[in-house]
Amino acid sequence: MSHVRTVAVFCGSRTGASPAFHRAAATLGRRLAEVGVGVVYGGGQVGLMGVLANAVLAAGGRVVGVIPEILMRQEVVHGGLSGLIVTRDIASRKQRMFDLADAFIALPGGIGTLDETVEMLTWRQLGLHQKPVLICDVQGSAAPLVACIETAVAQGFAEPSFLDFFEVLPGVEAVLARLQMVPVTNRSSQWTL
Repeated sequence: MSHVRTVAVFCGSRTGASPAFHRAAATLGRRLAEVGVGVVYGGGQVGLMGVLANAVLAAGGRVVGVIPEILMRQEVVHGGLSGLIVTRDIASRKQRMFDLADAFIALPGGIGTLDETVEMLTWRQLGLHQKPVLICDVQGSAAPLVACIETAVAQGFAEPSFLDFFEVLPGVEAVLARLQMVPVTNRSSQWTL
């Protein structure tokens, strides 16, 4: 994975109903660390976010959390990260995560995960970046999002080319294999905290 140095991972602040979600987050974190790819994520120690961060750290990898001030008071912030960036609001959190990442990976999650993923797709549609957006489908978790996008295209609310702005991949190993083939066109900024 010489091309991609850092990925932003969007995932749930809860672990979800299936143990497969937990396994996917743990495997992704461990494998990214093993291949030397840094991780940027939401900064929490709960849910899939915590599972991901703990797996990266246990495997000797680097993980930076980005969390807005409002969530510092509401969520349990991970205390053992390689770095923590506190932003003034949600919008600046997304911008900072974008700035640090060469690519984006969406694991299963709730409304926040959907929001972050769709915003990166919107920015891509607007021509603000060419960074890959990879959706890790764990037990069909990607189907509702893909159906929503396909419906928007089918009903004329989005161009068919929008479907080219993301890839749905069947599990962690497929995501990792795809990352190996991704050329980085807009290099992320350095890990400056």
